[in-house]
Amino acid sequence: MENIDLESERLILTRVSLKHVTTEYLNWINDPEVHRYIETKGNYTMDLLKAYVEQRLKDGVYFWAIHLKGSKRHIGNIKIDPILLETNSGEYSILMGDKTNWGKGYAKEASLRILKYGFEELGLSKITLGVIQDNINAFKLYEKLGFTVDEVKKNVGEYNNRSSNALRMSLHVENFK
Repeated sequence: MENIDLESERLILTRVSLKHVTTEYLNWINDPEVHRYIETKGNYTMDLLKAYVEQRLKDGVYFWAIHLKGSKRHIGNIKIDPILLETNSGEYSILMGDKTNWGKGYAKEASLRILKYGFEELGLSKITLGVIQDNINAFKLYEKLGFTVDEVKKNVGEYNNRSSNALRMSLHVENFK
């Protein structure tokens, strides 16, 4: 199945490409507030970011840039990777990098579109994710989307300057609204 561009009411999701490797994107992933709960922890250079995107392209990952429809502004990224054929499942993740657009419902809107694509177009039966337990906003979003907690992994690392637990969550196709 081809990684195609998708749309929702306010967003256009385009396949991430080298044109997305910008100073703005680099600033997101090096911003402590943006990367507070993700594994990368910043310290990216333009060369590292370019290599990351090139590898995703080479691997054929389902990886989209989230753009506002009106301005075409790139505000984040979303992906399903990896897809595991043996369990007919995929791993979802999202990064809302543009802090000026936090709290406007774009993460939920993009997520609903990608989950629909995963279930209806890719034919997945389950979509999973990992989230740091202290990332309350992300956890609330995932619950609203219908994800449930499958496992709590204790003391997975230091996030937001404290030892943190990680949650493994999943959403089954029959529970997708």
